[in-house]
Amino acid sequence: MNMPARCPVIGPVAPSKARHTAAGSLSNADWWPDQLNLRILKAHAGAPPPIGHEFDYAEAFKSLDFQAMKTDLQAAMTTSQEWWPADYGHYGPLFIRMAWHSAGTYRTADGRGGAGAGTQRFAPLNSWPDNTNLDKARRLLWPIKQKYGRNISWADLMILAANVALESMGFSTFGFAGGREDAWEPPEDIYWGPESEWLGDNRYSGERQLENPLAAVQMGLIYVNPEG
Repeated sequence: MNMPARCPVIGPVAPSKARHTAAGSLSNADWWPDQLNLRILKAHAGAPPPIGHEFDYAEAFKSLDFQAMKTDLQAAMTTSQEWWPADYGHYGPLFIRMAWHSAGTYRTADGRGGAGAGTQRFAPLNSWPDNTNLDKARRLLWPIKQKYGRNISWADLMILAANVALESMGFSTFGFAGGREDAWEPPEDIYWGPESEWLGDNRYSGERQLENPLAAVQMGLIYVNPEG
């Protein structure tokens, strides 16, 4: 931690004699050492991604009955479930938090993250300490995803759910723009920085060259400050 780090995409921000590289930062496997390695399944994969190379999401999205889907979303967020009861009978705030935490991963340092690929479904984001219980929000959306299938991506559905939540509670939105295509596996080339513990809050003194902030101030925190 006493050495400045290096982003593998944009390179160093300030000169230094010693730097961490992408190879020196922790990978998804380091953060989740007990995860099942499924790479062997790719050995004989016919046509990755599973959805197929010929699939045109933009065209599929155009075929949606958009108003019907928004009606279904509003019904879902106002129907409390016994396995996770809604606060005051409305899941809207939970959906807004889900979308905020999806978009809030965007970082200006290298353009990674954000709501554009639905990566909140995958490790490590799906189990970040600050994303606690957002799996319930995605579970609430599962019947709608099943109904509309490939015509709505998870990435779009999570953001749309928040839009509908705002509208259902009296807020006027600017509308919705679809087109976010889902990632189908967690990216393995993300530079997470030199941290080695969740929500680490150690402070360091002394003068040294530092890189630009990656996003939040701690690994596993979603607050969009200073650069989310």
